Amino acid sequence: MHDESGRGVAMTKHAVVIAGGGPTGLMLAGELALARVDVAIVERRESQDLEGLRAGGLYIRTIEVLDQRGIADRFISQGQVFRSAPFARGTLDISDIPARHNYYLGLWQHRTERILADWVSELGVPIYRRSEVTGFAQDDTGVDVELSGGRSFMARQAASYRNNRVLLAGDAAHVHSPMGGQGLNIGVQDAVNLGWKLAQVVHGTSPESLLDTYHAERHPVGARVLRNTMALTALDRSDDRIEALRGMMSELMQRDAPRQQYVAMMSGVDINYDLGEGHPLLGRRMPDLDVVTTDSPQRVFALLHDARPVFLNLGEPGAFDITPWADRVRRVDARYAGAWELPVLGAVAAPTAVLIRPDGYVAWVGEGTDQGLGDALTTWFGPPTAPTGS
Repeated sequence: MHDESGRGVAMTKHAVVIAGGGPTGLMLAGELALARVDVAIVERRESQDLEGLRAGGLYIRTIEVLDQRGIADRFISQGQVFRSAPFARGTLDISDIPARHNYYLGLWQHRTERILADWVSELGVPIYRRSEVTGFAQDDTGVDVELSGGRSFMARQAASYRNNRVLLAGDAAHVHSPMGGQGLNIGVQDAVNLGWKLAQVVHGTSPESLLDTYHAERHPVGARVLRNTMALTALDRSDDRIEALRGMMSELMQRDAPRQQYVAMMSGVDINYDLGEGHPLLGRRMPDLDVVTTDSPQRVFALLHDARPVFLNLGEPGAFDITPWADRVRRVDARYAGAWELPVLGAVAAPTAVLIRPDGYVAWVGEGTDQGLGDALTTWFGPPTAPTGS
């Protein structure tokens, strides 16, 4: 590789190179590091310091994904809990959303970034600072990333939102008005959706086609956020017609059903990835239930701390056989006697088992049989391992 002056420069190789050390890049790096992927971050800033205040807080689903990794308390301890969320120059109650973290956490972006950076450092991810991506070239073997100052990287393996081995997340994938404060939140959730999929492709567990589901799942979410911010920007204008509309909308939002639907949408807890027909849980976030395993009481989110998929059997112990995927999917036998309630939908029937992806979304639901389980395991976590000696 050569820099712009023609001088030869050394090449550093990593499996994945992330351009940008903001919240999205840091979260993605953490996800990949948990999956034992050789990942590095390239960041133009000399430190994690930010100019200005930027994003002001975290919504419910973002706090949940941080909780799934066991780090939510780091943010909560430095933030301020609000049981309401902003809307049309007023606020809406969010305390009745069926979630453990049913609040808005006020926390300026510079604090969010520093906490994430500390976590990523603990995981051993290198951050190359004072470096800016100036170009890249890709082929079937990898991506050559050219940086300011003459440094070069080669991203080997893995990697619209996707262009072959180059994937976009966060502000690189969607730029919109800051109205509603959703940018940071959707970027962190992009990273959690992408990280485990990218790791499986890097490790050769899954085909590259798995990365296509990142665009398929997250692009509609980004489009909805863009629409929402456009609407909120319009509602914030000051003229007689908008004042009348804002008053009408605020009055409508005093009713429980539309308020809860809007809050669930803004908070990201109503997301439903299209994984086919079936139980209402399919394609939705797994609630953070208090279950009792064979060892001890556990929260569901605690089962996801190492970013591995979990097969949660809530029926008879040993009722489902996932042995061919045991090297990739953690099996947990547990009991749960409480109610199953989802945002907006309300109460749903209790399943006998659920297959939970590393991002916390339900990939398969058992309703008394194992129909479709093998297909779901193969689709999301690769083909079954052949029995020893076969």
